[in-house]
Amino acid sequence: MANVQKTFALVLGIVLLIIGLWGFFLPAQKGAILDLFGVNLFQSILHVIAGLFGIWVGIKGEGKGYNLSIGWIGIVLGVLGFIPGVDKMLMDLLNINQSITVLHLVIGIVSLLVAYAVKE
Repeated sequence: MANVQKTFALVLGIVLLIIGLWGFFLPAQKGAILDLFGVNLFQSILHVIAGLFGIWVGIKGEGKGYNLSIGWIGIVLGVLGFIPGVDKMLMDLLNINQSITVLHLVIGIVSLLVAYAVKE
């Protein structure tokens, strides 16, 4: 049986890398992917780093630790994105809008479900 933890980390890493690279090619400092998800240079760099790490973990490392880390980061960013004042700070720093806040929560929940529920 394939290692679900590593496979999930690899797939998530590839997706994060693609999103990060895509963000570099948007026309403005604060562009948007699919006119829904805001991005900027700093956010794109973070996605590339997280994506490369996920790919590395999916190939050579321990998937569970990556999935736990991404899961908790997603949950924290998602919760912070709903707090008045903090949401503005996240928007100014990382161009995180409400769509990304919800997406962070979904990715966080799924990542934690994989990390905690899948036994290997």
